[in-house]
Amino acid sequence: MKKSVKAGVIGVLAAGLSLMGGCSGGGSNAATGSTTPTTAATTGATGTGAAGGLIAIITPAHSNTFFKAEADAAVAKATALGYETQSDSHDDDPNKQSQLIDSAIAKKAAAIVLDNAGADASIGAIKKANDAGIPVFLIDREINETGIAKAQIVSNNAQGAGLAGEAFVKGMNGKGNYIELVGRETDTNAQVRSDAYHSVIDQYADMKMVAQETANWDQQEAFTKIETLLQSNSDVQGIISGNDTMAMGAVAAVKAAGLEGKITVVGFDGAPDAVDAIKAGTLLATGMQPAVHIAELAVEQADQYIKTGSTGQPEKQSIDCVLIDSSNAAKYTLFGLSA
Repeated sequence: MKKSVKAGVIGVLAAGLSLMGGCSGGGSNAATGSTTPTTAATTGATGTGAAGGLIAIITPAHSNTFFKAEADAAVAKATALGYETQSDSHDDDPNKQSQLIDSAIAKKAAAIVLDNAGADASIGAIKKANDAGIPVFLIDREINETGIAKAQIVSNNAQGAGLAGEAFVKGMNGKGNYIELVGRETDTNAQVRSDAYHSVIDQYADMKMVAQETANWDQQEAFTKIETLLQSNSDVQGIISGNDTMAMGAVAAVKAAGLEGKITVVGFDGAPDAVDAIKAGTLLATGMQPAVHIAELAVEQADQYIKTGSTGQPEKQSIDCVLIDSSNAAKYTLFGLSA
């Protein structure tokens, strides 16, 4: 009998406070972008009273559609608000990230919008920018410290992964052997999503995890690992992935093994190629992060901070995810849904 996932997801939300405070906050509305403050609004000493200057936008590699979408959205919003922009990728290299932040400091940027290169490894560079008087606004990934970034705006990964986990169990009829692909271990999102998956899946005694592998958010690595695992264990009915990039690698490996239609695959992010795979019937579902909306929120709050010295919002903010499956894939826009 199917069990309720509410208790399990609530448990993950509570347990994830130390890893992902944004997931533990008040309510949020992904459609309107409203967030319910849970702490005092982030405030600085002064605001200039006028927009203008450079906003540096730093994300992981733009070859990933998720990161390109958030970078492009931030550039478009900052340009519309009257700022110059510079968009760069740190390629998940903390040293390169530090160099890019140093460059932003040297250029006297008005603000930095950052999807960081590690929850711990990024702290020093963010402190350096803060000490130089440049406010930093984090998107997508949190860091393991508060009080140095003016905002940390993330998807509610626990809530979204709970939805994806429920779809996975339903797609497997509550039973069968499955493989989990986990993301980069330095990224707090990887563990939060995995914990949320298990808060749902582990309620079902007939769901058996036969392997758990880290594929570091990478499609080729996921393909290679799933290819190897399927060669050694043919009795697999499902694969659940910490992101869509790895999920697409799994889909390709399943196809290469001649097992299309026999293995249920679920991802996370809401990337365009994943939605195409849902439409094609090779991917069951994905938990969509509102990446574009989050990037726009960060720029809007940077603009507010530059003008007034306050964002008007708490530092930690979370935005709910949406499950994309065959019922709503036709309404998909870039990391969003049309009315």
